[in-house]
Amino acid sequence: MAKVAFLGLGVMGYPMAGHLARAGHRVTVYNRTTAKAERWNAEYPGRWARTPAQAVNGARVVLVCVGNDDDLRAVVLGPDGALAGMSAEAVLVDHTTASAKIAHELHRRARELGLHFVDAPVSGGQVGAEKGQLTVMCGGDAEPFEWARPIVQAYARAVTLIGPSGSGQLAKMVNQLCIAGLLQGLAEAIAFGQCAQLDMERVLKVIGQGAAQSWQMDNRGMTMVQDRFDFGFAVDWMRKDLGLCLDEARRNGSSLPLGALVDQFYADLQAMGGGRWDTSSLIRRLRRPRA
Repeated sequence: MAKVAFLGLGVMGYPMAGHLARAGHRVTVYNRTTAKAERWNAEYPGRWARTPAQAVNGARVVLVCVGNDDDLRAVVLGPDGALAGMSAEAVLVDHTTASAKIAHELHRRARELGLHFVDAPVSGGQVGAEKGQLTVMCGGDAEPFEWARPIVQAYARAVTLIGPSGSGQLAKMVNQLCIAGLLQGLAEAIAFGQCAQLDMERVLKVIGQGAAQSWQMDNRGMTMVQDRFDFGFAVDWMRKDLGLCLDEARRNGSSLPLGALVDQFYADLQAMGGGRWDTSSLIRRLRRPRA
C-alpha cells in the first residue's frame, strides 16, 4: 500500500479518493473548501491538508481532479502548489479533463524539477467514479505510468497508456466528440418516434438488441423518453469539453462540423436554464413549441 495524495474533492474526486482509502492506501486529501475535506476525512480513513504542497508531502503518487486548466494551474503551480511539495521522482497524475497544451506544460515543468507527470482524464462520469469503474486514458512516459497504474486501478476498470504527454487529453476529446454525436442522434430518433406516436420504450428495447445499440441508448434512452435529466454529466461540463475539442481542431487542422453544431445545441440548452441538466437533455430542444 502506498502513501498518496488526492487534490480536488468534487463529484468525481470525492469517491475516487474514497476508493483509494478503502483499498488500504494512506491518503491525504486537499480541497479548496476545507469543509469538504473535513467531511471526506470523517467518512474515510486518511488525513486532509490545508494546501496542495502540504498534502503531497512524502507521497509517491499525487492525483488531481479539478475543473479546468486554470484550476489545475492553481493547484499544481506556485509556492503552495503540488510541484513545490513533491518528493524527487514522485508522479503527478492529472484526471482533470483539460487541454493538451497544459499537459505538455506541466510535463515539461515536472521533468525540470526531477518529477513525473501523466495526463489521465477519465470517462464514466459520477456513477463510474462512485462504482470504481472509470476508464482512464493516459499520456506520458512509460515508467511513471507503470508506477501509478496500480494506484489508479483502485477506481478504474481500464487504465491505458495511449502515447506521449498530451495523448490522454486528446483521447478524451475523441471520447467526448463520439458521445456528443451519439446523443444528438439518439435525441432526434426518440423525438421522431414520439411524433410518430410510437411506444418508444418498446422501440428502444427492440433496437437496443441490434446495430443501434450503444451505452448512451442503454443508460439514457429510457430517461430521455421520460424527460428526466436531473443527474449525470452536466451540459456546462460538456460545453467546456467541446470547447477544448474545437480549440484543438483549430490547431491540428481537423474539421468538426457535427461537434461544432452540437456545441451550439448545448448553448441553446444553457439559454433554456439547463446548464446543470444531463447531456442527454439535447432532446428538450426538439420538444420546444414551434413558433
